[in-house]
Amino acid sequence: MSNEDQGRARAGLLFAVGAYGLWGFLPVYFLLLQPAGAVEIVSWRILWSLVFCAILLAATRSFRRFAALLRDRRVVATMALAGATIVVNWTTFIFATLSGHLVEAALGYFINPVVTVLLGVVVLRERLRVRQWVAVGISVAAIVVIAVGYGQMPWISLILAFSFGTYGLIKKRVGGRVDAVGGLTLETLAMAPFAAIALVVVGAQGGGLAFGSSGLPQAAAIVGTGVITAVPLLFFAAAASRLPLSTLGLTQYLAPILQLVVGTALLHEPMTTSRWLGFALIWVALAVLSADALLENRAQRGLAQSAASSRIANETAR
Repeated sequence: MSNEDQGRARAGLLFAVGAYGLWGFLPVYFLLLQPAGAVEIVSWRILWSLVFCAILLAATRSFRRFAALLRDRRVVATMALAGATIVVNWTTFIFATLSGHLVEAALGYFINPVVTVLLGVVVLRERLRVRQWVAVGISVAAIVVIAVGYGQMPWISLILAFSFGTYGLIKKRVGGRVDAVGGLTLETLAMAPFAAIALVVVGAQGGGLAFGSSGLPQAAAIVGTGVITAVPLLFFAAAASRLPLSTLGLTQYLAPILQLVVGTALLHEPMTTSRWLGFALIWVALAVLSADALLENRAQRGLAQSAASSRIANETAR
């Protein structure tokens, strides 16, 4: 590997750690937004993210490229669907944070890679390898263990895992045609009318809106949701362009690990025996899934090298 490639890989790793690190500490930020509730926070997050994205488009002179995306009805419809899916994810996550269920939310993001594999089977008709089926089976066992110990299904975990997995699946349909800022702009633009309506409804209720009535620091923090939404996405996009998919996949576990630490150490949420056992099973499933990805990546590289060697040998023989 050349010095330039090593530099790109190091920068990519730093961007990945920055993205997942910020996502891991997001619960702490959302706690600062109280007494605003989940619906109000998500609504302001949508609107201020749209404002921040508009500033980024202006700063990078990307309005012409964004206008081209707006003219593509299929892209607009796809990103609107992605926006609706990620709003479900955001609302559930913030509700979990504010209501003392952050550990359950962390479990959802640990489950997410397995759900993504499962969605590939159901939606894309992909065929799983044996190790992937083993990981799926272990994950199902983990959910059963947690549900039995908890007395009910971990709905927050499942909603987060399936909503984010579906979001990734939808984004995959647009491939490389939509950049990180353009995609978030389209998503928030599609959801902005619903966010505005939600704020009107919340404001008309007894307590009214917390924004503007809970002091300047809280109002500034709500405005900052636009920044804390867009910056990790930009970091992730920068990491994805510099790192192999296998390396990027391994770094994604940093976010739920940090969320688990915040939930247990800072918010003092309980970790029962069944929860520890369920998490342990999920980590085993993720280890199996990660090992499968690394082995498959190595096998594909070997096949590519063999094909290249054969091609060179044939050309030499001629």
